[in-house]
Amino acid sequence: MKKLLSVAGAALLTVLAAVFAFGQPAHAAAGFSVAGGKLYDANGTEFVMRGVNHAHTWYPQRTSSFANIKALGANTVRVVLASGDRWTKNSAADVANVISLCKANRLICVLEVHDTTGYGEQSGAITLDRAVDYWLSIASALQGQEKYVIVNIGNEPYGNQGYGTWATDTANAIKRLRSGGLTHTIMVDAPNWGQDWSFTMRDNAGSVFAADPQKNTVFSIHMYGVFDTAAEITDYLGRFRTAGLPIVVGEFGFNHSDGNPDEDTILAYSQANGIGYLGWSWSGNGGGVEYLDMVTNFDPNQLTSWGQRIFNGANGIKATAREASVFAGTSPSPTTSPTTSPSPTTSPTGGPTPPPAGCTASYTIVNSWQGGFQGEVKVTAGAAAITGWTTKWTFANGQTVSQSWNATVSNSGSAYTARNVDYNGRLAAGSSTSFGFIGSWNGSNAVPAVTCTAS
Repeated sequence: MKKLLSVAGAALLTVLAAVFAFGQPAHAAAGFSVAGGKLYDANGTEFVMRGVNHAHTWYPQRTSSFANIKALGANTVRVVLASGDRWTKNSAADVANVISLCKANRLICVLEVHDTTGYGEQSGAITLDRAVDYWLSIASALQGQEKYVIVNIGNEPYGNQGYGTWATDTANAIKRLRSGGLTHTIMVDAPNWGQDWSFTMRDNAGSVFAADPQKNTVFSIHMYGVFDTAAEITDYLGRFRTAGLPIVVGEFGFNHSDGNPDEDTILAYSQANGIGYLGWSWSGNGGGVEYLDMVTNFDPNQLTSWGQRIFNGANGIKATAREASVFAGTSPSPTTSPTTSPSPTTSPTGGPTPPPAGCTASYTIVNSWQGGFQGEVKVTAGAAAITGWTTKWTFANGQTVSQSWNATVSNSGSAYTARNVDYNGRLAAGSSTSFGFIGSWNGSNAVPAVTCTAS
């Protein structure tokens, strides 16, 4: 999120292929590490970020925010810092204090440099190389904190111009940080004001990951108006899951000047697939986006509608956050039961294990044009968790499917079958996922009935 936001300059393309390949690293004992597309803390326990962004560099006196964010259930806070190029530099001493506040409140610290925002389009924005200069200048505050700190090199490092060098510049920045002695997990943001409508990060993530000598890099997508449909969200995140590359939603909101993001899908899909998310932002927004404040005037007792949604709503922070195990070695239960996948158990009377409650599916025509259409099927688990699903339908008017995403689709004539892929088969009770496809039609395009079978 830039302090004063610009509108993304192009529409997101919804269906493109990407294939990534890379080796799996061993866990690093000193701090966070990445393996198999997942993030692990220093104890080797999987960690899924559930938190918010806090604009520390513009509000350095609001130190009580860390405790207040924790009290509402978060396990992570992404902290806005400045290199001194566009805003007043956060010194090593200040950063050390921020880290101490995170640790005191049992929060994982994601530290980011904001001065890179919109480079190539935003006047005064700095390069990733310049951001690395900043990180190396405050290395004394970071070293020894690998269990608690993730280094986000630069916020939204390109606007909608000049982003073609993102992969090379990002890879070089990672290698400079490693050569400078930083062994932390590194987070990298997408170009296009963080929203990657050009798919530059998506299509080059494999090579960037491979450029890290420690194979300890996490990718961050920012979801605002570009991600206004479930298909766009699930397709983008799902491709990273399929490739085994770690992805988090580093920023998102419930509304925006460049469009209306589908926050319900962001939250539900992230929870169903073990993807971290960090909402924007705690408080202090300006420039016409004050509606993105989660609390009014930094007061935790004045939650806005956005604050209520992300903290207390379905698949929100209180229901799903798990504290990092590095804090006292235990992970307390969240305020309400998380929507993980509970296993059926034998009843107290010794009866048999109850069967799963199955699933339902609904079919929607998202868009239609002469001779073609985009369809979407939403799959919802019943009263118990499921580990996989299969949907079936029969077209009555000769429609055919030519492309699909987030499911394996096959057919025998007009009868179609779609099965989950590896990252979206497990659904908690009552939770949903969706898959989409491009089809053709001629004459009429009736909506078929869809059945769903759970496993």
